[in-house]
Amino acid sequence: MLRRYGHVTTLLALVVVQIPMMGVTGLMLLLSFALGMVFLFPPQTMMVRELAELNRRLVRNWTGIEIEPPYLPAPPPPVPQADGMYRSDRTLYKTPRVPAWNNRWKWLVSDPATWRDEVWLLLDPLVKVTLAPLLLLLPARGLRVYGLWSKKLLDATAASRLAGQVSHLTRTRHLAADSQAAEMRRIERDLHDGTQARLVAIGMTLGAVEQLVESDPKAAKALLAKARDASSETLTELRRVIRGIHPPVLAERGLADAVRALAMDSPLDVTVDVTLTHRPEPPVEAAVYFAVSELLSNAARHGDARTATVDISANGAGLLVSVSDDGMGGADPGKGSGLIGIERRLAAFDGVLALHSPPGGPTTVSMELPKVLPVPWAQDLSKLPRWKSITVMALWATAWCPTFPQGLVAGIFKTFGVQEKTWFLALHLPGPWQWPVILGMIALGVIMHVMAIRIPASHNREKFMAEATPTKPWC
Repeated sequence: MLRRYGHVTTLLALVVVQIPMMGVTGLMLLLSFALGMVFLFPPQTMMVRELAELNRRLVRNWTGIEIEPPYLPAPPPPVPQADGMYRSDRTLYKTPRVPAWNNRWKWLVSDPATWRDEVWLLLDPLVKVTLAPLLLLLPARGLRVYGLWSKKLLDATAASRLAGQVSHLTRTRHLAADSQAAEMRRIERDLHDGTQARLVAIGMTLGAVEQLVESDPKAAKALLAKARDASSETLTELRRVIRGIHPPVLAERGLADAVRALAMDSPLDVTVDVTLTHRPEPPVEAAVYFAVSELLSNAARHGDARTATVDISANGAGLLVSVSDDGMGGADPGKGSGLIGIERRLAAFDGVLALHSPPGGPTTVSMELPKVLPVPWAQDLSKLPRWKSITVMALWATAWCPTFPQGLVAGIFKTFGVQEKTWFLALHLPGPWQWPVILGMIALGVIMHVMAIRIPASHNREKFMAEATPTKPWC
């Protein structure tokens, strides 16, 4: 209880900070838009956002109510044109400083959350004063009411969530395109510098054989032997390039056996532990395979490691990969260790990479790819809870009664004046009540049918979309 009162005291004490800030931010807004001092608007907005973020954090810690930041994604940095100049509207600049500032200003002005924060700052002290009796008498209840008020005004909107997703997808698309372009350049370089050069050499050797076959058969035979060895080496190198594109063992036997094959070829003593009940999609397998390959290669070449451990497991629909080695540590993504390339591969699947590599080792790289395995409804986790299953069965077993006998059939009897009442409830009622009851029965039956479909559909929409059909809508 004392802690609750401490929270209430802190909350009310913030009014002392908010009231002067209202005056300062109001003056800065006035100067920004009335007198043209637009350079004051960004710092004013960031001050209010910092205070709003503090409020979100306090509400989350005190009441458990999660309030997502509603702000639209920040604009990307300006990109130079072909001539090296930076464009902002119709003006060109030599440096990105002014275009970046203009983009930032437009981002802050056009973001609805900016103005919601301003309204919150204006109203929040009044709300706190209004809630003061409740906060003092019932602090827990008062804090929760205040948390709901804060969530109403400071929480993310559907537009901000959608904008964040679009920004993330755009960034991921760019990373995937860059990664694919880098892979294509690597393959082209390997073919040009290796296979193509060897094939040219073989062609030149065969040309020499053609000239010597009649005048010096022994020399021609020696050159043919050399051409045969070169063709064998070319084939080996071509197979290596193919394995670098997509290893056959990965396509034929899956991720687990492909990683074990990597462990056998590695100079390290590698322990592999794979616990997957389902195979991921081929693009996911390829991304994880090349990530593990790069990490093992780094451990052997740069980490001076002797042993390594690879652990691949599932976390619901997520894929968890951990690669540890006993090397010297000190891995840094900024030093060209290949970790940036791995992050780009994983970003295409919303994957994240975490690195722990203190100087002296050991090094542990953890990767997580969410929602890349078959969804949980493909396992035992997919089943409806018992009470939902019983409810759905009861609805399907009884929905026909109000819909057809008590509704449609009774309506037909009423329309054509059939005197047989039998067990039709509506026909036993006085005349003015019969049609309302018939229509009410039909509506009740339709609602029961809708609920029988809606319950399993809302429980697992992915399974419903994959398996349900118009003739079998209860999957």
